[in-house]
Amino acid sequence: MSDSVEVDLVKIGNVLHPVADIDAAVRFYTDAFGLATKFVDGDRYAALDAGSTTLALTSPAEDVTGGVPAASFKVPDVTSALTALVQGGGSVVREPEQGPHEVRAVARDPWGNTVVIYGPR
Repeated sequence: MSDSVEVDLVKIGNVLHPVADIDAAVRFYTDAFGLATKFVDGDRYAALDAGSTTLALTSPAEDVTGGVPAASFKVPDVTSALTALVQGGGSVVREPEQGPHEVRAVARDPWGNTVVIYGPR
């Protein structure tokens, strides 16, 4: 990393995958790929175990990426991670906001790929 802002303990915590119907998507991914359900939060979100990464199914009500699948980076400090991303040539799409379980922001890398940055409240 550059000498800008240091971001420790970063990992891809999940891959967001927007879907129109949480129940149908859970059935599809469990039947088609054998993914185990970690938890379901009503009709807005489901987490499926995809090995070392979680497949995070999001309903339209919870879709923060505008329908685009995106890697979600779990960081200790969302604001610091966004600062480093911008200093590296990325851009912020949605400023940090309080989600149901964490603080999250949406950004783009220098090549236009959407990423979600999330961390503790």
